[in-house]
Amino acid sequence: MDYKFYSQKNIYLEMANHPSAKKRNRQTIVRNETNKYYAKTMRNALKDLRTSTSKKEAEEMLPKMNSMLDKLTKKNIIHKKKAANLKSSAEKHVNSLK
Repeated sequence: MDYKFYSQKNIYLEMANHPSAKKRNRQTIVRNETNKYYAKTMRNALKDLRTSTSKKEAEEMLPKMNSMLDKLTKKNIIHKKKAANLKSSAEKHVNSLK
């Protein structure tokens, strides 16, 4: 099997023989990068929420966090049960703050 290395993306992909398969490979690279970006953004937002010590600030972040998780679930970037677990743990953290 021949593999092509995409230096900009640091990804190896199998060389395709048909134009439609080549296009599918290009689309896969773009989608993977986009999904990684959204997942990393979600993790950073969750980290900010969990490290916050102000209840008022955390309560302002919580609806945005829940909305972000719902959007990622809708796009199948994260599993719906994982999103539910993350929402629950974030809610518990906000409720535990004084």
